[in-house]
Amino acid sequence: MRTPPSLRAVPAATAVLLAAVLTLTGCSAGTDDSGGASDAKAAAPANDGNGKGAAGAESDRSGATAPPKAAASRIIRTASLTVQVKSVPKALEEARTAAEEAGGYVGDETTSRDGDGRERTRLVLRVPVDAYQDVLSGLEGAGKLLERNAKAEDVTDQVVDVESRITSQRASVARVRELMDRATKLSDVVALEGELSSRQAELESLLARQASLKDRTNLATITLSLSETPVRKEAAKDDDPGFTDALAGGWDAFVTMLRWVAMVFGAVLPFAAVAALLVLLWLRVVRPRLPRRPETPPVPTAVGPLPTARPVPGNTPAGGTGEEG
Repeated sequence: MRTPPSLRAVPAATAVLLAAVLTLTGCSAGTDDSGGASDAKAAAPANDGNGKGAAGAESDRSGATAPPKAAASRIIRTASLTVQVKSVPKALEEARTAAEEAGGYVGDETTSRDGDGRERTRLVLRVPVDAYQDVLSGLEGAGKLLERNAKAEDVTDQVVDVESRITSQRASVARVRELMDRATKLSDVVALEGELSSRQAELESLLARQASLKDRTNLATITLSLSETPVRKEAAKDDDPGFTDALAGGWDAFVTMLRWVAMVFGAVLPFAAVAALLVLLWLRVVRPRLPRRPETPPVPTAVGPLPTARPVPGNTPAGGTGEEG
């Protein structure tokens, strides 16, 4: 069955009416919003909602357009002092106390003695920058100041640069980690892990440099060298030496000679004792036990044995016959 034309026109009329209603509603909302905005703009100079008037609004606008404040200066302060004192241990204790009371500490300490027996000490003090001048002045007054060197190095640019690089490096590490979370291939994961390790190492290096700069700018370094005051020697006498001086010098020489003789005798005595013992053993023990050599017989000559001696004529004993005729 065919629908009458009057019924077909009903949905079309309904759609047109709905569109008109929506259009009118949108226009009225836009008008109200614009009116409210204009009313708010008109009321803003009088009161901005925070209890400020027109002057406050102007100051806010000027503050919003003002450039940001410059970063605080970062300065590394170092100093070296050489002070001559009467007592090194006492001055050393005073220096330690001054550093600790200022909120610092003793970083390094070295003590030695020179050829004359005088004590020398070198110590490194780390003190807060706020107490740097006070501690330095106190150390200078501990004795006789022999040498003073002070240096101030501005590292503000380095601090700002390191902070900026740390921020960028952290963002870079975060991006690499996000890519690792999304990676599906093993080759991509391996490549990203290598890149992440490299960037993390660089980030740690920057953090270490930042910590070093912070420590050097927050704490000043004072290198203090302490030495004892040398003992004044008596002026040498200009008088010519006399008999007493010569006698004293001769006696010193004689005593020195005796000392050397005694030293030589003491050095030779053990060897002499051993030699005497060996000789005694030879004479008393070894030599008596050696076999003796036999007596040597008379040596025969070429003409025979030597004749025996005869009595001289005229010396014959009584009762003899005398010489035959």
